[in-house]
Amino acid sequence: RGRVRSEATVQVVKKNRRLKANDRERNRMHNLNDALDTLRGVLPAFPDETKLTKIETLRFAHNYIWALSETIRIADLQAGKSGDAPRLL
Repeated sequence: RGRVRSEATVQVVKKNRRLKANDRERNRMHNLNDALDTLRGVLPAFPDETKLTKIETLRFAHNYIWALSETIRIADLQAGKSGDAPRLL
């Protein structure tokens, strides 16, 4: 097996592992928050400019993408009936 370490050495190793894990988690959360801020920036804004929560941002983005997809689908259906290309404003 491995070498025998003193209790003090074990505690130092554990503390360093925990500090590194905390740092990785902090960086992960910063990256996630940056990505959500970027997503909020491309969604239509609300009149009162309130910041959406994380879950509200994801739900709003999902619904917005669905609405855009439906708009394109309906425009394609109408273009197929009339023979014209869709004119989205």
